[in-house]
Amino acid sequence: MAGAAAAAAAAVASGISARPAAPRRAVTRRCARPSVVRAAISVEKGEKAYTVQKSEEIFNAAKELMPGGVNSPVRAFKSVGGQPIVFDSVKGSRMWDVDGNEYIDYVGSWGPAIIGHADDEVNAALIETLKKGTSFGAPCLLENILAEMVISAVPSVEMVRFVNSGTEACMGALRLVRAFTGREKIIKFEGCYHGHADSFLVKAGSGVATLGLPDSPGVPKGATYETLTAPYNDAEAVKKLFEENKGEIAAVFLEPVVGNAGFIPPQPGFLNALRDLTKQNGALLVFDEVMTGFRLAYGGAQEYFGITPDVTTMGKVIGGGLPVGAYGARREIMEMVAPAGPMYQAGTLSGNPLAMTAGIHTLKRLTEPGTYEYLDKVTGDLVRGILDAGAKTGHEMCGGHVRGMFGVFFTGGPVHNFADAKKSDTEKFGRFYQGMLEEGVYLAPSQFEAGFTSLAHTSQDIEKTIEAAEKVLKRI
Repeated sequence: MAGAAAAAAAAVASGISARPAAPRRAVTRRCARPSVVRAAISVEKGEKAYTVQKSEEIFNAAKELMPGGVNSPVRAFKSVGGQPIVFDSVKGSRMWDVDGNEYIDYVGSWGPAIIGHADDEVNAALIETLKKGTSFGAPCLLENILAEMVISAVPSVEMVRFVNSGTEACMGALRLVRAFTGREKIIKFEGCYHGHADSFLVKAGSGVATLGLPDSPGVPKGATYETLTAPYNDAEAVKKLFEENKGEIAAVFLEPVVGNAGFIPPQPGFLNALRDLTKQNGALLVFDEVMTGFRLAYGGAQEYFGITPDVTTMGKVIGGGLPVGAYGARREIMEMVAPAGPMYQAGTLSGNPLAMTAGIHTLKRLTEPGTYEYLDKVTGDLVRGILDAGAKTGHEMCGGHVRGMFGVFFTGGPVHNFADAKKSDTEKFGRFYQGMLEEGVYLAPSQFEAGFTSLAHTSQDIEKTIEAAEKVLKRI
């Protein structure tokens, strides 16, 4: 199959050209099974035919080379039907696929592209760093610089450990809370996803929810025996778990705003209740801010909501698009981590100079005045416009946003937890998704994933997206 892959690559190589630079940019609520199956399509879109023939050729070859043809399950389009889009380049708020189609992007590499794709300043800094090497496997000054930036920004963090992914960050945080408290049980919420570590694959969100998978085969019962679950936004359920497991619970883990079961914000008082319950029971509160960190506010969801957890996990934005993750806490907790303490965790590529450089220059841009106000405006305009389009065309929809994170569901709502999210009409979402692709808009290929805006998105991008949504909603 190497020959097939090479042939597909050669077919795509012809006609691919550099893309022009995009200009730098000068909580709303109304509140499946794939049925859309498409072969290579060609749809008239203005003067240009929309086709995904090359994407199909490449993906067909990929299926013989990688499980399901992808390296992360949600990319396979299982819940929206049709063939995955194979991309060639990105810039600003736009993406171009191997067939030459252009899209306004609301995935942003699942969150890190908060200042826009392939930012010129970040790229220039990366090129200079690249000249010095890609990895040292040893300390570098850039680690100190990014660590100081994270510590100064995030209220709960006095020390930080860099890793290479959000999954690694949550694995490290899990081991840390158990080491610090001497307890083994944890509470997580249904539909929340904290990476693919064994202990977290219980009623998980993200690709697990998208594909409708049960708890994953290959995970031993012993690995999840100490994982307790509760519905998101249900403080009483958490209180009951503490009562039933007195002195045994190490921590409560949650996404402060759920992004892996669709966009679900916390109800008023919910985060405060968790903070109180954990303190009363000698447990730690862990905010998984891999998505929300530096996106809802410079200090993350904990700054936005005014609730300080004990431990925080981060990723996405702090790597500026390169592989990175981190976990941090107050000093007495972090000094449990080797070599300062007995809890072992390591990583050869952790803190590598390229990821540190991208993170430093991304965070610098986020400190500019008006950054989060701008994200709030464009995202709010987008969500209100899509919901208005749904109302005009007779579709039951609800949704909302917080700063640069958003989501909509095909249900009347409201959506407060994963059970509510599953009431959404996923077949209709699949049809909507495919229609939006044809109109040049790239959304997350699952009803159960949040969307993201960036500083590169313009009011024209938002207007064009809303027009596309109304057009698609009329015909589905």
